[in-house]
Amino acid sequence: MPWVSAANSSLLTDLYELTMAASYHSRGMNGEATFDLFVRELPPHRNFLVTCGIEEALEYLEGLHFDEGSLHYLDSLGLFEDRFLDHLSKLRFSGEVWAMSEGEIAFAREPLLRVTAPLIEAQLVETFLLNCVTFQTMVASKAARVAIAARDRKFLDFSLRRDHGADAGLKAARASFIAGATATSNVLAGRLFGIPVSGTMAHSYVMAFGSELEAFRAFARDFPHQTILLIDTFDVAQGARRAVEVSKELQPSGFTLKGVRIDSGDLAALSREVREILDAAGMPETEIVLSGDLDEYRVKEMLDAGVPVDAFGVGTQMGTSADSPYLGGVYKLVAEGGAPKVKLSAGKVTLPGIKQVYRISDDGRFLRDVITLEGEGVEGATALLHLVMENGLRLGPPEDLRATKDRCTAGLNRLPDPLRDLNRREAPYPVLLSESLEALARRAGERLTAPRR
Repeated sequence: MPWVSAANSSLLTDLYELTMAASYHSRGMNGEATFDLFVRELPPHRNFLVTCGIEEALEYLEGLHFDEGSLHYLDSLGLFEDRFLDHLSKLRFSGEVWAMSEGEIAFAREPLLRVTAPLIEAQLVETFLLNCVTFQTMVASKAARVAIAARDRKFLDFSLRRDHGADAGLKAARASFIAGATATSNVLAGRLFGIPVSGTMAHSYVMAFGSELEAFRAFARDFPHQTILLIDTFDVAQGARRAVEVSKELQPSGFTLKGVRIDSGDLAALSREVREILDAAGMPETEIVLSGDLDEYRVKEMLDAGVPVDAFGVGTQMGTSADSPYLGGVYKLVAEGGAPKVKLSAGKVTLPGIKQVYRISDDGRFLRDVITLEGEGVEGATALLHLVMENGLRLGPPEDLRATKDRCTAGLNRLPDPLRDLNRREAPYPVLLSESLEALARRAGERLTAPRR
């Protein structure tokens, strides 16, 4: 099965992007255009978003090109004139991009990313940018909720085997780390992004040996550092006692059992029983890791009940954002040829003009956001959109992922307490429009709906 690569990613697009671009080309329509990428509404179970996917978007834009194989395929469709294909053969992204920093907290209607480029270029990149930014923002937003629920406990990304494809698994690991995961089971993500990797063993490993005790001994001897034993293959309490036995046997060699993992059953009751066994054996430092279809709700429920747990492995529910598995991300034309553009479709009205987003804070907490026209200022506020690409080139190297993670952690800590609640608030965070933007939107709408003479 072929993979998406830098060579063919220009074709990872909807066909209508290319047919629109071809029509623009045939009519000489290639003036400067600006598009906003934003989420129309927050999903039912979300109070905020965590911006993610910007770095990959910039990498894609910087390397955008149509290679010979791509052009040959487009020619075979019989849809495009030679002169348009010739245009594509020379096309490189030459525009500028303003974007929120990855890890930044965001809300509905706020541009996460703004592209200004010749119309054909700006149009062609729509599909990839939406796929890239909205998916990763979705997963990061879910992972941030897990981080809030986990409080001071660690949580690990175990989502790879349940994610919707290899590419999704890689992106989910990165997004989850930014939003609070301490490590991932995904080894390729560890290599590519420098994320700490973590893993224990599967039930098949325990079952492959003659006994659970034999399996524990073998694994502890082969991997004596940071050993975590999976103890629920047969009987959890007996598994915990056998883990203690192995730890005591190997203690003279300097071995210390880092932890045990429980992956099934009544996790709350079992973790209490295991904690008693470990403490009675003089092993209070041995951690308990819980996994098994966890999400933020179950994590919160267990911690509210005082369950003795040190870390959570969260997989399926996080990597697929199971309770809200998509974001209504859109990429809309807001200015072209120096004129504001607006869409008036019912329920899908857009904000015209080139915009900025400002955040006002009070006493270290976010107070409200204001969407303005470019060039407007908001006293005492922080601008959230930054120029990150100019003339088709990134303005700096990729940010260290731990700095991105720190930004997200700081942002989550600055959320008003009601927004940290796992339930949707009836009074959402205020995102206001400046008077100038409201006036422009009103004029643009009136101009398009006025009777023609």
